[in-house]
Amino acid sequence: MSLIGVLRTGVSGMNAQSNRISTVAENIQNSGTTGYKRSSTEFSSLLIADTAGSNYNSGSVETTVRRAVSEGGTISATTSKSDLAIDGNGFFVVKDPAGAPLLTRAGNFKIDATSNTFTNAAGMTLMGYSLLDGAEPTTTLNSVADMVPISLASVSSRATPTTEASVSGNLPADATAAASGQYSKKYSLVTYNQLGKAQTLDIYLAKNADSSWTASLYDAAANPTPAGSTPALPSGSPLAAVTVGFNAQGNVTGTQVAGPPVTYTGPKSFDLTIPGASGGSVTVNLASLTQLAGDYSVEGQANGKAPAAVTGTSFDADGTVYATFDDGSRLAAFRVPIATVPSADNLEPRSGNVYRPTVESGDIQVGFANQGGRGTIKSGALEQSNVDVSTELTAMIESQSVYTANSKVFTTGNEMLDTLMSLKR
Repeated sequence: MSLIGVLRTGVSGMNAQSNRISTVAENIQNSGTTGYKRSSTEFSSLLIADTAGSNYNSGSVETTVRRAVSEGGTISATTSKSDLAIDGNGFFVVKDPAGAPLLTRAGNFKIDATSNTFTNAAGMTLMGYSLLDGAEPTTTLNSVADMVPISLASVSSRATPTTEASVSGNLPADATAAASGQYSKKYSLVTYNQLGKAQTLDIYLAKNADSSWTASLYDAAANPTPAGSTPALPSGSPLAAVTVGFNAQGNVTGTQVAGPPVTYTGPKSFDLTIPGASGGSVTVNLASLTQLAGDYSVEGQANGKAPAAVTGTSFDADGTVYATFDDGSRLAAFRVPIATVPSADNLEPRSGNVYRPTVESGDIQVGFANQGGRGTIKSGALEQSNVDVSTELTAMIESQSVYTANSKVFTTGNEMLDTLMSLKR
């Protein structure tokens, strides 16, 4: 037996416990870090072959640091809608300030005031796919190169033009027929052009002698209602004028041209063009009109909205990021993917609570929430560290005891070596 080998074995044991206590210290200090994955030190023996057959040469111990990346932490609710947690398998794709793509479970994202991107506490920017072109994203299964930062800067105020309108309700069957150039009842309907400017359409309903009705639509700004007590139609040509026929049961049977040509989209609907350079085509549906006994009871609806400003964002469980507007509407702007690797525990940890794929972990595979074994994205929640402080304190006590024992081995070996050296005196 070599006494020098005993000293080296004792030092090896102390070094091993030093490594273990280092991982314990890191775990404890990150027990409150969002999405942190605990590390552990594993030991394996390193033996020296015994060539003499009668003397034993003590070996040493080597350590390997492992991270429990695949072990999920507790998900806790927060008050911020931009806090995200993955309930299940997978990682958020982020990029560091240098632009390198990385993976993380830390979803404590906030809007950066400078870039308008979603950035977490470590300065990592959330990446995803844009939906602003109206098409579903096509994912590159093993690459994140086609992802873009999720940024509100690319979503501006928007106007929703009117594309559909309808007039419904009852017209009295016993109404008196209107004289030529006059009308029986007038209604107005607000529409919006491509720029979001409100434009009012006046709808003049005139009862015909054959019990049909003529609906004449005018631009209210260009053709105001003539002053006076006589219910006269405005001067000039209407945007559309159609005759609406009713059957014996008082239901619309169809419409036909009664003035300028319009494009019919069905027997009871037609298209007209909103006036002005920014005007669009609007489909007007008259199918729900009736002609029954009683008074006028007409209603009108039109889609489209005035310009609205972006006020915030919301996240769905499938990763869709919606821009919300001050009029209560929302627009699907981005979609957050979830990346996976075959062996998450073999990812390489980097500063900022992020990971980089390695040969041992396997290549990235990109998909969306609830697909291919991936988890669900929860908004207003964060994944806590998976560190159990009581377990770490127990490991600390064990390491301290074993470190002391190894130091005793070193001391004893040193004393035996001193005894051997004293024989020479």
